[in-house]
Order: sequence, then structure tokens, then C-alpha cells
Amino acid sequence: MAEKLNVPGLWSAEMGQVIAKQNELAGDAFATDVTPAQMRENYDTERAFWNEGGPQMARTTDREVATAYGAVSVRQYRPAGPAPQDTLPVIVFIHGGGWVVGNPTTHDRITRILADSTKACVVSVDYTLSPEAKYPQALNECVAVVRALVDAPDEWGIDADDISLAGDSGGASLAFGVALHLRDEEKLADRLRCMLLYYGIYGLTDSASRRLLGGPWDGLGDDDLQYYYNAYFGSPEDVSSPWFNVVGADLGHGVPPCYMAAAALDPLRDDSRTLAAQLGLAGVTNQYEEFAGVIHGFAHHTRMLSAARRLLAHSAQFFTDQGPDQRPDADPARP
Repeated sequence: MAEKLNVPGLWSAEMGQVIAKQNELAGDAFATDVTPAQMRENYDTERAFWNEGGPQMARTTDREVATAYGAVSVRQYRPAGPAPQDTLPVIVFIHGGGWVVGNPTTHDRITRILADSTKACVVSVDYTLSPEAKYPQALNECVAVVRALVDAPDEWGIDADDISLAGDSGGASLAFGVALHLRDEEKLADRLRCMLLYYGIYGLTDSASRRLLGGPWDGLGDDDLQYYYNAYFGSPEDVSSPWFNVVGADLGHGVPPCYMAAAALDPLRDDSRTLAAQLGLAGVTNQYEEFAGVIHGFAHHTRMLSAARRLLAHSAQFFTDQGPDQRPDADPARP
């Protein structure tokens, strides 16, 4: 196997402290050589610490949304500040975890911070995990959640003309796929304000970052990445779907403004670099930000990591900057 960079020798002092705490909480949190059930238990155990504290919500509600595969659970966060009767913009958050682990609880602090800093309603989707569900089930379930918001905005207290998508890692991949599906199949692209995408996987099959980075500290070694692909996809052709292979998709129309964050020491870093460059060439408003000295998954670590706090603050500011009045087709009469 080709030699890789000594990532522990490159990460920041804060990142090193986070890794030490991570290993203390669950040293095998990202092991892929165990059953999916054990993977989920390990991941849930490690993430519990990182979700303590943070902003309080005015209301948090667990709900169900009907899909073609059965009901999917979602968690709706309404931030403190807006009046109970106010109609809010909505951010649909799609969690990461290689499509195999994770749920709204493992990403609870991230979503609460987003809701608090944007004053938007956040709807976090508990899509069906792999390998039990194969592509495109999770994608279709997330599309169904957006469809439910559009069809019954009063029930959710949201503005169906002001929807954003957000996600981390595999969730960022799903978020971009959902946006393209909404454009291509649902004809709802005009409802989207923006996307907030954290260290996603967008379809590259090879890159400098994949060859040089990844290891037990982030659970993204070569064998780990292959494990997640095998769990998620049902056939080799699935990886060519434009709703997964975003770097190979048509980005020339109907793509909302994108905030894209990458970790400098992440094997998936070059997916974000490449996609950001492609968006720029296609004329899509985007902000690409690469955080030095940190590894994949760092958004979870706001309790200890300043880069994580900057990431969420900067993406919230991007959301605010893309408000309805900033859209090229904004209706001047729209309140």
C-alpha cells in the first residue's frame, strides 16, 4: 500500500486534544470491521459527549413523514427568539455517518447551533441507513421530507418558498443529490435558498487527498471508504448516478448558492475543492472554505474546537446573506 502523510503530525493542537478525548470516549468509534449494529452503538456512544450543552430551542418536536418506503422520523427544531406564530425559513439537515451510522441525536448540537444562529426552523431527517437500505432509498426519503414541507407549510410553521438544504459528509452528498432531484424531477429548484455543505463526498473516484490522507483517527482509510460504498450502493452503476456523482452532473442551471467547507487533512477534501471550482465555472454563487489542521467530521467538536465554531458561524452567515431579497428572481413585493 502506498505511503500516506503523517496526519497526527500535521493536525492542530486543538485537534489533537479532540482526538485524545475521542479515543477516551470510544477508541473504536469508527471501526468498520464490526456489525452495523455495533458500529452504530460505538458511534452513538462517542457522539453523546459532543452533543452536550449548546443553545436551547423554543421547541423540539419528533414527527413522522410518509414516504414510499414507509414512515421516516424527523426532528424539528424551532429556535428561541421568533414568536410562536411566525413563519420561518426552513433548513432540511441530512446527517452524515457514511450512510451507515448516525441519526438526528448524533448531530443534535450541530442542528441546534444552526437553528439558533440562523433563526430558521431546522428539520433533521432520520433516513433509513445502509446496508439495510440501498441507494437511492435514503435520497428518495429526504426528497419526500422536502415534498411534505412544500405540501403543508402551515403544519410546520415554515415558508415553503424559503427552503435550504444542509448536511455533513455523506449527508452533504445526499443534500446535493436532493437539490438536483428537486430540480430535475420535482421542479422545485426555485424554492431553494441555499445549501450548507460540510466535507461532503461528491463522486471523485481518485484524488491526491484520498491517496495521501485518511486513517484510524477519522475512520476513512482506503478499506473503510470501500466498506461504505459497498454498504450504500446496490449495483456498480449507482455510483454514476448524477444525484451521487455530482462532479459529473449538469451544474449549469437550477443549483442554489452553496457554502462548502472542507477539512485540510480529510481524504475527501478534494471532492469539495473540485466541486467548488466546477460551481464557479458554472456561475453558481459559492463560498469555499478550507479549515487548516483539522480532520473529517470536525463540525461535531464545537465544545473544544474553534474551527468547528467558525464553520457553523460562517455557514450561518452565508445562509443569512442569501436571504429572499438577494435572489436574482426575488419578487420586490414579497414581504
